[in-house]
Amino acid sequence: MALASMTGFARVQGEAGVVRWTWELRSVNGKNLDVRIRIPAGLEDLEQKIRERCAKTLKRGNVSVGLSMKRDEGEARLTVNQTALDSVLSTIALLQERLPDVAPPSLDGILAQKGVFEFKEPEDDEETRTAMLGALLQTLDTALEELVSMRRGEGSAIGRILGEQIARVAELTARAEGLPARQPAAIKARLAAQVEELLDASNGALDAQRLHQEAVIIATKADIREEIDRLHAHVEAVRELLNIGGAIGRRLDFLAQEFNRETNTLCSKSNDVELTAIGLDLKSVVDQMREQIQNLE
Repeated sequence: MALASMTGFARVQGEAGVVRWTWELRSVNGKNLDVRIRIPAGLEDLEQKIRERCAKTLKRGNVSVGLSMKRDEGEARLTVNQTALDSVLSTIALLQERLPDVAPPSLDGILAQKGVFEFKEPEDDEETRTAMLGALLQTLDTALEELVSMRRGEGSAIGRILGEQIARVAELTARAEGLPARQPAAIKARLAAQVEELLDASNGALDAQRLHQEAVIIATKADIREEIDRLHAHVEAVRELLNIGGAIGRRLDFLAQEFNRETNTLCSKSNDVELTAIGLDLKSVVDQMREQIQNLE
């Protein structure tokens, strides 16, 4: 399966009869799938279907779904608001009772009152509305396909970057593993030499056996065999996930945390300048990996 990022945009237009509409879909990074919907009044029954289609297509991300609609001009018809007209006429009658000497308002004046005349769009019959809703959902499906296509395009690019970065991690791990200074024998020899120096400096006042025991403990703590093995295992796990594809962002994020933990331990155990430099390079690459992984679905 292809990798997908959580960032994308799609814009699709459609029409049915005299009605035209535009879907706009935007998605950004998110811990889970969070769909926010903005649709015109009167279409609230579409909201659940929109959510179902998004959940079927997308796994993660903050997704904004917007729908704007417009009817062709000339379809709206002029109508009289009977309630508003009755209110105006009753007010005029009341004024005439109190002000009988004032001339009554003209018909033009009455009809000019705000709200008496209204432009109303014709109401669709059930069959027309059903057909329009079906067309709306079809164009939504098209918009979701375009959004997924864009997210997969970015996901493919991220996958290539991660492939290069994990290869760099494998290379640095192999270099750390091959350093002569990190071999247990080399650590022991260096510590033995330091113990001899301390014994000579103290004229034998220090307990040689106790120093030997402490040296063995320090040598054990300085061994990074376990960290190297786990780094190799994590490299293989990442490569396997990249080959599988799909919604692997969370699992990769967990592995990135494990990489960071092993790298920190390796640096803390370092007994060599070159190993410390490799550890710092590893930390830098792991941080870059985590930035990329945060964008994956």
